[in-house]
Amino acid sequence: MKKYNHLSLEERERFFVLKSIGVSLREIGKQLNRSHTSLSRELKRHTKYGKEYLPCLAQKRADRWALKQRAKCPLKNPAIFLYVREHLRKPYYWSPEEIAGRLNLDHPEYSIHHETIYRYIYSGRYRTGGVKLWEYLKLHRKRRMKWHGRKVKGQGKLPTALKIEDRPEEANNRKEEGHWETDNVGTIKTDKTGISATVERKSRVIRLRKLRDGKAKTKREILVAQVKKENAKFQKTVTIDRGPENSDHEEFTRQTEMPVYACNPYHSWEKGSVENGIGRSRFFIPKGSSIDHLTQKDLTLIESIMNNTPRKILGYLTPNEVYEKIVNGLYT
Repeated sequence: MKKYNHLSLEERERFFVLKSIGVSLREIGKQLNRSHTSLSRELKRHTKYGKEYLPCLAQKRADRWALKQRAKCPLKNPAIFLYVREHLRKPYYWSPEEIAGRLNLDHPEYSIHHETIYRYIYSGRYRTGGVKLWEYLKLHRKRRMKWHGRKVKGQGKLPTALKIEDRPEEANNRKEEGHWETDNVGTIKTDKTGISATVERKSRVIRLRKLRDGKAKTKREILVAQVKKENAKFQKTVTIDRGPENSDHEEFTRQTEMPVYACNPYHSWEKGSVENGIGRSRFFIPKGSSIDHLTQKDLTLIESIMNNTPRKILGYLTPNEVYEKIVNGLYT
């Protein structure tokens, strides 16, 4: 199939001059090496509603239409389209970056930018067959985050908390047990209750506790009760974020003698253990679902399943097995 190329500005100017002196479309087509039917479409397209054909305006309209067309059809190639759709969904659930990176390995003749895939997923103009493709992304966001991310606010929150840069190296490299990370599991706005998730960095043991509300006092009381039940080897430090639910951190330290270190604002990766733990809990507590109906008994069951699941990072031991080995001095 012959590829169609749009007229250039120079061709439009020559077409205008030749047409204005009475040269026929067939003759103009011969001189421009263009089909006379293409010239006829060009003329009809830009002289609607009695408008005069002007090369510069015709070029501007053509450029605008071309840009709009490109925005509407980022996946014109059927092979690329099918590859993207297949790997976004079950059983792959690949991210746009993974799809874009792998496409060139599987099909060297093709390439696509991950941003193009994101535009395809999120723009309501695209024909996605009624499928909400954003549901297949890792974070299930209905709308995209701003290009430059969120503005970092609240740099001064919890000013008395110890900086994470000062956390012991034994905690950072996971060589020593007893260093915990804690965060609340995100819930929907209408929920009145909450869930506290706390993960020990070395063993990856997770503790899930029901919160009757989102107050700092409630979080502190639950956390104090939890860590005091742990073996003495597992009572060294706690890492938090700078959310208001952690504003009682000084009282927590007074009651437990465990120093509290705070991550930098919006640096969730600095408490990656609990972030990973919360992510794993989403299998049981889907994001966007209410947790008000969940009891502590429910959370204890979920916690037990997670702590008795083999982990590759632990050499396929379970977190509970590693915890017990550490208690008995059998794990280094």
